[in-house]
Amino acid sequence: MKKQIKESYFDGERPLFKQHDETLIDTTFGKGESPLKETHDLDLDDVTFTWKYPLWYSKHIKVNNSIFETMSRSGIWYTHDIEIKNSALQAPKLFRRASDIKLENVHFSDAEETLWTCKNIDMKDVQANGNYFGKDSENITADNLNVVGNYVFDGAKNIEVHNSTFVSKDAFWNCENVTVYDSKISGEYLAWNTKNLTLINCTIESDQGLCYIDGLKMVNCKVLRTDLAFEYCSNIDADITTNVMSIKNPINGVIKAESVGKIIFDDPEIDPSKTDIQVRVNLSQRGA
Repeated sequence: MKKQIKESYFDGERPLFKQHDETLIDTTFGKGESPLKETHDLDLDDVTFTWKYPLWYSKHIKVNNSIFETMSRSGIWYTHDIEIKNSALQAPKLFRRASDIKLENVHFSDAEETLWTCKNIDMKDVQANGNYFGKDSENITADNLNVVGNYVFDGAKNIEVHNSTFVSKDAFWNCENVTVYDSKISGEYLAWNTKNLTLINCTIESDQGLCYIDGLKMVNCKVLRTDLAFEYCSNIDADITTNVMSIKNPINGVIKAESVGKIIFDDPEIDPSKTDIQVRVNLSQRGA
């Protein structure tokens, strides 16, 4: 049975350095850096962190009903096997070069530069507000992830997302192997320079979205107020149930849509015959 630390207060630098096999309950860490550095096998319940670098080089950590206040920035770096549930995460840069991360029912009120270069991330019922969330991370699963902030998942790979919402300019740039189900993505320049992107039952709203992609698959997707789409995309297999405002310079593949406002081929190096654009409704005949 783990030893308990209950209703305690600690401050100063490294107050519980290298502690292990303990349960902390109703405890606050005041001003002082690195309170739980180099720790392992800890259960934290109703714990409040108020200062910098709370969990560095730690492993096998469970956190519940806890608070990471604004100044607990850069809080969880080089830490492996950590679970956080039902908690308020107020500080930026919380995760960096960490792995085996499970997040459930948590709110990142300032997710600026959070979850950078991390591996094996599982998220459920997560709210995040901030730019560059999930940069260069890999092996990510998410269900009901809602992000407001630009450049989400820049450079990430092996991502599977369900039932989520992204309000984000430049979402999913420079990614590999992304599959998004039953979600909404709103923001300019969606998914440029990405390889193997699959969107299933999604709603997309984007200015110049879905360009420079190699391997784009869309199944039963809505594309609202989206123009100049698919430029320099190759290996396209898109089934769209709405109008596309305009399509520009796709390299090859098949695009099926309800209708297309304008098709533009102005690059002489692209052969239009290599892209099969099929429409269900001819706009020139609509309303006749």
